[in-house]
Amino acid sequence: MLDYHPAFQSVKYYGGNLRVMEYIRAKISNLDRSKTKEIELIADTGAIYTAIPSDILEELRIKPKGKRKFKTASGEIEELPVGEAYVEIEGEGVTTIVAFLPKGSVPLLGVTTLELLELSGRSSYE
Repeated sequence: MLDYHPAFQSVKYYGGNLRVMEYIRAKISNLDRSKTKEIELIADTGAIYTAIPSDILEELRIKPKGKRKFKTASGEIEELPVGEAYVEIEGEGVTTIVAFLPKGSVPLLGVTTLELLELSGRSSYE
């Protein structure tokens, strides 16, 4: 479970059902780490890759290196550009694939990045 990690912060939403979402603060950088921005992302274990709005990635000079198909929360298939970024949480960092979301989208921290950072609670490295 993610809730034990000190970097995570629970946020509760009310509206029919009670939902708890885990937000985490992370530093996102280009690969040479010359451009960095700290943002909040939703830890989404249903997302394979980390996904960040394109305007943030462009500000960090991260460029798309290809496209991949993704299944959205609504069940639709979308093709999105992907690139590489350096993600750092609580002093630990990794290079990971990131999807370019539309401007204004909520950033998502995907399970691949969580596993690489050993934050998923099910890491095979322990």
